[in-house]
Amino acid sequence: MSTLIVTGSSGLIGSEAVRRFHSRGYDVIGIDNDMRSVFFGSDGSTRWMTERLISELPGYVHHAIDIRDAEEIDSVFKSAAGALRVVIHAAAQPSHDWAARDPVTDFGVNAQGTLVVLEAVRKYAPEATFIFTSTNKVYGDTPNQLPLVEQPMRFELPDDHPWFNGIPETMTIDQSTHSLFGVSKVAADLLVQEYGRYFGLRTAVFRGGCLTGPGHSGAELHGFLAYLMKCAATGRHYTVYGYGGKQVRDNIHSADLIAAFEQVGARSPVAGVYNIGGGRRVNCSMLEAIAACERIVGRELSWSYVEQNRIGDHIWWISDVSAFEADYPEWAPAYDLESILREIYELNRERWRREPETRSV
Repeated sequence: MSTLIVTGSSGLIGSEAVRRFHSRGYDVIGIDNDMRSVFFGSDGSTRWMTERLISELPGYVHHAIDIRDAEEIDSVFKSAAGALRVVIHAAAQPSHDWAARDPVTDFGVNAQGTLVVLEAVRKYAPEATFIFTSTNKVYGDTPNQLPLVEQPMRFELPDDHPWFNGIPETMTIDQSTHSLFGVSKVAADLLVQEYGRYFGLRTAVFRGGCLTGPGHSGAELHGFLAYLMKCAATGRHYTVYGYGGKQVRDNIHSADLIAAFEQVGARSPVAGVYNIGGGRRVNCSMLEAIAACERIVGRELSWSYVEQNRIGDHIWWISDVSAFEADYPEWAPAYDLESILREIYELNRERWRREPETRSV
């Protein structure tokens, strides 16, 4: 029997991976100590998902340990040695704003934690495929130098620009402001590549746009579409930061991302690097996302605008996914924006309404 280890197993991407690979017959081991509740308060807690996975998936094994604890991580990986085929490293501190409050913890979780997991793979499962959920924030604010045109509802690239269909992996990561979160993810991203090139591990880095889906807890500082829909459904107030609300993001459903991970797990590269997201198929501005949520919920969202944008934030991001599609032509995303938002709403609205009125921190 093949084994999969997922870090951040109760988060959006981790839980989707747990379910998908469990359904494929893998023995699945999850690692998640609910650090999201430390980062974002009760809004961000993933405990509900941990309990759901344990109750619904026979044989699923969960470890509530910190990825920075090398001794504990080594123990888990050693126990799986011989059968371990795929490692999905999705555990992270994911917020620009939170990273600025505590850079040491941010770097420890994102960079040191990644190093700890990579070392465990190298020692106990060097033939396994290691998949890392990186971020488009490794490019810093370089995308903001593109010749963007302001339109009534969004910023956009001219259609004759060579990157109109999306930003490729060749964009530089230098001479830009990343945010401290972006820096810690750059360090982790490069570590994963280096363990591939230097030690020959089978590694793949996915630099994601907005990763989304119904498994997101939805907190103010993380989980853009999930939190926006949560506010629309529950009457919470939402704040838009900068760029007139016309900043553009591409969005990929967690199921479509895990489908990409499956492709890599079956035929893994060495030091593969891929931009991944909704691309030209699935993208929206903040204003467009608000309008879509209002349409689905059937009422207006309470929201306000703050002129100051978040440091390192992108005005326009659409991923060029052609490199991944060229290497893995069998991959075919299933979700568009409407289906993503409707699923988030339908599968979470009752749970949201039962939650106490608390604010994330």
